[in-house]
Amino acid sequence: MANESTTTCIDILVAILLPPLGVFLKYGCKAEFWICLVLTLFGYLPGIIYAVYAITKN
Repeated sequence: MANESTTTCIDILVAILLPPLGVFLKYGCKAEFWICLVLTLFGYLPGIIYAVYAITKN
């Protein structure tokens, strides 16, 4: 079984490659996902920054 820090690390790696997917894996189809999707459409870097923030904020 993977512990929480391993899961967070994998989520961050996925968020760097495809930001909305990383947020979706953590939160599902909630507001965080939609914000990340819009930011990624405006620019890849803002999407990555928000995704890493959203995954690590708790």
